[in-house]
Amino acid sequence: MDLAALKTQLKNFVQSMFEEGVLDNQFSQIQALQDSTNPNFVEEVITLFCNDAERIINEINRNLGYQNVDFSNLDSYVHQLKGSSSRSYAFASLLSSFANLSSNPGVYIIGANRLKLACANLRQASDERNKEG
Repeated sequence: MDLAALKTQLKNFVQSMFEEGVLDNQFSQIQALQDSTNPNFVEEVITLFCNDAERIINEINRNLGYQNVDFSNLDSYVHQLKGSSSRSYAFASLLSSFANLSSNPGVYIIGANRLKLACANLRQASDERNKEG
């Protein structure tokens, strides 16, 4: 498959993720920050976000595995995960000015709309002290 076909396929895939509500306009803002001086910006932000999200989700699962769940601790992890998926465009702009993203741990903004919604549901269950919610 040639480069043009791959770019078209990627564009169509991203568009379908917008249409399905997986991504929101913050992802478009991240894409706008990528340029010739930082051609891998979107890839780096997504990779860092995924690594951070995996760590946080593992901590959430570990905490939910306890017989007596510490809901304040659980809420802290949910807050971290939600924040990673929905931080502001201004902060992303600031982040883009740094050449090395890895020097800014915990700041990965991708516009993951469904993740934000899932975090809101988990946070509500945590507020209600509902382990099964």
